[in-house]
Amino acid sequence: MTNFNGTISNQEHQLSIQNRGYAYGDALFETIKASHGKLFFWEDHYFRLMASMRIMRMEIPMNFTMEFVEEQIQNTLKASDLDKASARVKLFVHRNEGGLYLPTTNNISFIISAKKMEGDFYAINDDFYEVDLFKDHYVSPSLLSTLKTNNKALNVVGSVYAKENNLNNCLILNTDKHVVEALNGNIFVVKGNFIKTPPMSDGCLKGVMRKQIMDALKGMPEYEFIEESISPFELQKADELFITNVIVGIQPITKYRKKLFNTEVSNKLLQKINVKLRLG
Repeated sequence: MTNFNGTISNQEHQLSIQNRGYAYGDALFETIKASHGKLFFWEDHYFRLMASMRIMRMEIPMNFTMEFVEEQIQNTLKASDLDKASARVKLFVHRNEGGLYLPTTNNISFIISAKKMEGDFYAINDDFYEVDLFKDHYVSPSLLSTLKTNNKALNVVGSVYAKENNLNNCLILNTDKHVVEALNGNIFVVKGNFIKTPPMSDGCLKGVMRKQIMDALKGMPEYEFIEESISPFELQKADELFITNVIVGIQPITKYRKKLFNTEVSNKLLQKINVKLRLG
């Protein structure tokens, strides 16, 4: 079932070829994990979307409140018979069509869809997971690079590269040759009791799960957390590497080039995230 501006249909909504998201990448999206009607970290998703819409100069409708958008998602889940299951929810917001690069309006429309997925909470995956650097293209750090727009050419080409080279994922570099993130999530590096992730100024996505990890680390005094640029050289010296996103939770990296990694910190953090969700 697809929800287009509040109208739910069992047919795929047909977008015009003039749709600005299709024509110019003039669209934003949020991918949300839902479990039995509960939207994980919904407040963080909503406020990230609002901030991104402002940066994109989109007009935010008066009725586009956190309660309204959540109700639209819940209606979509119920209509899709997914309100008592786990689901991957995709929320798109695009500027209404009209104009070329310069739009004729800043008004927006939204589309919501949901697909069933397994797992009510997050589970650690200790299976073999190998990554390498993707160096064909680089992220140019800016405020726009931190947004979830539907202009993801680098991630698409990087994913093809990973498949061609029998890798599970790739790590992306910025134009300063710092490690920014993975193709599908933020990156964290563990060395001793130090846990590190790139700062937003390096161009990484403002990840919702990234924020949850940072919040969880505040209650773990045995670790010292820092936001700091990461060089490729540091990866092979690390004790542990992991990727975060709201669908998987935490994905430990077990191999980077010739270095193998453990998953101890990943397990501890995921347990804290699951406890927070159960208590929330």
